[in-house]
Formats: sequence, C-alpha cells, structure tokens
Amino acid sequence: MRSSGSPFPQPLSPAAYAGGPPGPLPAPPPCGVPAFPPLRVRVSAGQRLRRAMWRQRRSMAAGLALTAAALAVSGLAGGGAGGQAGDTARAVSRERASPPVRLVSAPVRIADAETVRLLRPGDRVDVVASGGPGAAEARVVARGARVERVPSADGGGLSGEGALIVLAVPRATAAGLAGAGISGGFAVVLC
Repeated sequence: MRSSGSPFPQPLSPAAYAGGPPGPLPAPPPCGVPAFPPLRVRVSAGQRLRRAMWRQRRSMAAGLALTAAALAVSGLAGGGAGGQAGDTARAVSRERASPPVRLVSAPVRIADAETVRLLRPGDRVDVVASGGPGAAEARVVARGARVERVPSADGGGLSGEGALIVLAVPRATAAGLAGAGISGGFAVVLC
C-alpha cells in the first residue's frame, strides 16, 4: 500500500472497499517543528502615542464618572453646603416643574440717555422707578429684565427726555412698568 518514497498511505482501489469500509489508517510519523526566533512587530511612535492617548482618555472618563457619582450621592450637586444642598435641589426641581413664563416686549423710557448707551441687546437689568420729582423714595419695578432693543449710536431714540429701550418681561411686570412710567422716570441697574 505504501510506496517507498512517500510517508503517506496510498489511496485504496475501489475493489478494496467492496467488502465494507476500510479500517483505520495508520498515522504519519511525527515530524518536528524547527526552532525559530519569535516574531517581533515594530510599532511606530505615532501608534504608541495614539495608544497612550486612548488609555489617558479612558482613565479620565472613568474619573469623571466616579466624581459625578460621588457628587450625586453626597448631595452637593448645585452649590451650598451640607443641609442647604437639599433645599437647593428642591428649589431647582420646583423651577423645572413650573410652566415657562411667557415674555412680552415692553418699551421703557429711561431718564438718563447716557446710561442707555452702555446697554446692549441681551443685557440683564433691574428697572428702578422714582416716585416723581422731588420724591426721596424709589422702588424696583422689574428684576433681571432682558434688553431686547436699544437706540442706535447715531442718536435715534435718544432725546432730552431720555432714551427708549425695549425689555423682555413677564406680562404682569409689563403692566407694572406701564403704570409706574406714568408717575415718574425710570433708571436701570446692570445685573
């Protein structure tokens, strides 16, 4: 069955299978694996740098996640110390639960035109109303009102009587501004 030069058995002829399946074939003799030095892949400096940056990003992300979890558990998420943290969290949750306030545009004449030149759209101001000429008392009519429009620098809207600006305020505050504007002048305080 074996030829003299081949270590593998020769296939049997179809006549040999006529009586049934052939028996187990003998295993080839073991052959050794030659010894060779290990294969080393060279890594460029760019690949090493990328790998180091990836590891650093991963460790930074894990550190941030742990810090966020620790702050959430301790209750120091929004500022304040100790017992005040719970009060702050409750106040924030109440603000989120309340419906958004609809703002309206309210034109307001500010008595000092030079002060108006300091304002830009988007600034936050407190509006203070005086009690009239000679009155010693003043009151805050609007807090944290957002400035929508101011007169241009070329003098449009500026006059001897003051300057007209437009504020974004809640509807109730706009009504208060209109009523207070009849009796006296307004001043603004930048927030």
